[in-house]
Order: sequence, then C-alpha cells, then structure tokens
Amino acid sequence: MSNPDGLLVDIAAMVESEHNNQMALTVVVPGAVITGRLAPQSLWHERVAEVLAASDHLKPFAALFAAPGDGGADGEGVAPPAVRPTHLHLHVARILQGSYGLPQTGGMYRIAIADISSWTVGDLSYSDQ
Repeated sequence: MSNPDGLLVDIAAMVESEHNNQMALTVVVPGAVITGRLAPQSLWHERVAEVLAASDHLKPFAALFAAPGDGGADGEGVAPPAVRPTHLHLHVARILQGSYGLPQTGGMYRIAIADISSWTVGDLSYSDQ
C-alpha cells in the first residue's frame, strides 16, 4: 500500500501518545495475516531487549533495542508526539496460517504501515466449535 491508511496511522499515534497496549488489531501484509495487540514503540523495544538479553547467543543484540531513545538500530528511536508513526509494533502477535497461529504463545512484530493492505480491529482466533 503506497499511501498509508490515515485512520490506521491515527490509531498508531494514539497508542504511542497514551502508551496503551490493549488495542487488538489484525493486519494483512504481503504473504501474511498477522493478529496481535498494538504496543507503544518504547514498550516493544523493551520487550524485545528482554528476550534477547535472556539468550546466551543473542545477548549482544539486546543493546540495539534497550535504548530506543538513543536512536536504536534504525536511527528512528522513539518518535516525538508530533511525528506520525510509520510502523506498527505488535506484541502477543501471531501469523495466522490455516487454523493455527504462529507462534502459539505470540511474538513481537514490527510492520511498516505502508505495507498493510487491509486491517480490522480485534484479535482473530480460531475455534473448533
């Protein structure tokens, strides 16, 4: 999607400004449907840093995520409130594949808003009933 959905950008901005991580969202990107809860970028960075720090093999990478205000790996850092978000940060997120969500426990995904072709409010899940 070359022109990001303004409403989706507004939702992401509200999540950032209110530091709220309760908004469930499902998005369609090329090759995948991803469902999870929106998180402020700073919380997303913090959680990814925690996961990496707990790994013997990945611990050195934790520093790239630990201080997003210093620019992080991509130089973006945490955007000031006046800057419109360009990415969604999902936690407890799953890629929907058939009747399964991968990973089952949920993961951390960063998605460019410009790549989202459609979306809906809510966390999609499957039921055997």
